[in-house]
Amino acid sequence: MATSRPAGPAQTGTAGRRGDGGGGKGMALAVIAACQLMVVLDITIVNIALPDIQSALDFSTTGLSWVVNAYTLAFGGLLLLGGRVGDILGRRRVFSYGVLLFAFASLLGGLAQTSGWLLAARALQGAGGAIASPTALALITTTFTEGPERNRAFGVFSAVSAAGGAIGVLAGGMLVEWLDWRWIFFVNVPIGLAIAFIAPRRLAESERHPGHFDLSGALTSTLGMASLVYGFIRAAQDGWRDPLTLTAFGTAVVLLTAFVVVERRSPQPITPLWMFGDRNRAATYGIALNLAAAIFGVFFFLTLFVQDVLDYSPLRAGVAFLPVSALIVVGAGLASQLLPRFGPKPHLVAGALLTTAGLVWLTQVEPDSGYAGSILGPMLVFALGMGLQFICLTLMAVSRVAPREAGAASGLLNATQQVGGSLGLSILVTVFSTAGRDRAEEVVPRFLAEATASERAAFATTGRLPPPWNDEILTAGISTAFTAAAVFTAIGALIALLAIQVRASDLDNFKGRGSPPAGPPARP
Repeated sequence: MATSRPAGPAQTGTAGRRGDGGGGKGMALAVIAACQLMVVLDITIVNIALPDIQSALDFSTTGLSWVVNAYTLAFGGLLLLGGRVGDILGRRRVFSYGVLLFAFASLLGGLAQTSGWLLAARALQGAGGAIASPTALALITTTFTEGPERNRAFGVFSAVSAAGGAIGVLAGGMLVEWLDWRWIFFVNVPIGLAIAFIAPRRLAESERHPGHFDLSGALTSTLGMASLVYGFIRAAQDGWRDPLTLTAFGTAVVLLTAFVVVERRSPQPITPLWMFGDRNRAATYGIALNLAAAIFGVFFFLTLFVQDVLDYSPLRAGVAFLPVSALIVVGAGLASQLLPRFGPKPHLVAGALLTTAGLVWLTQVEPDSGYAGSILGPMLVFALGMGLQFICLTLMAVSRVAPREAGAASGLLNATQQVGGSLGLSILVTVFSTAGRDRAEEVVPRFLAEATASERAAFATTGRLPPPWNDEILTAGISTAFTAAAVFTAIGALIALLAIQVRASDLDNFKGRGSPPAGPPARP
């Protein structure tokens, strides 16, 4: 029989300093959720602006993926270190500094004059997000008691994440169409400054836990993943036998192997490997990795399709994505209500199967496909599946984790998602480019046979086909990328079906009747 958890520091992680900062738990949650809104808004707002950024700064389609990957790689690679910094120096303080760095980097991004400048600003944004995001999630873990109270808090957090996606695509469309793509970055500045101003007044500071920063682990993981992603993107541009492609993959193997060695030997690693000892938690990370790999690629390619093939304006494209966010909120709400009764497995299996079904449906897209007939339906199925999984993954990742490890646990989940997104996008871009080149070998001869002299001359000068012909190539690549994304979510479904266990103790935890949180095993 599960024993009730005693109240006190072990439960809150603040050692008697749990004060609410004068504003109550509701206001504390509002500040934390506002930070998540800013981070999520930034990802979706950039997606809508990608075609304009591509034209303004002369990115190729494969190079354009670095506008997303420069952010997510820095974010994912440094999240674990960011969570550890919050545990050691105090989460409220680190949270505020991370938000300020994010706002400063956003200002630099808006002022970018070259592609390199923009990518550097995006990487700095990722560093700021890596500092703020895990501390935000850890603050929820240590502020709200495990059980219905924490379930509701995470439900709000997940709903805000979905709302951030909706606000991002809509605001991005309005800003790009009415002002300029640079304003998608400038908009973060006042939001970040407001959060940094309010946080010290509404959030209680956490207890500091003595320790050191695992810089070796942070560097080897970040550089290793960057090298791996670069290898896939390089392969998309120059082929698998290109010397730099092979060098990138070899470097990634060396660095990531070194990362594992460093973490095994470190007394206080940024990646607490003992957390993978819990079967459900390890499966959670695997599902999150594959889901993120699909999500990042899907929204990247859908954005290109609706603007470049369907010829939607940025604003119309933003409106087109609003139903997705609504269904994510619905899915998250259902999971939040039913999780204590049925546990996470049914939601994870059903959610993964729905996302896979939506992606398989999207593979049928054609150059003449309409939004209502071919895009909206599969997007809604995909979105509902996402919503069912989000809150379950978050709660399982931090369930039964000791307060002193909350930053590391939340950072590990976030890092898994961001790294999975970067890696998935790079793989899907490679698939997209390969399929596009294959279709181009069929399309170009037909174009040259039917084109006028002026059209052939323009093609010889620019290397670009007119829209009807280019749409066929672009759609072939996008459809094939959706097929690869469906493989990712199918793997997630298999993990949920075969690895996740329904345990009475987990149900007790979700109901708030669990035993005290576990910690790392004692070292010999």
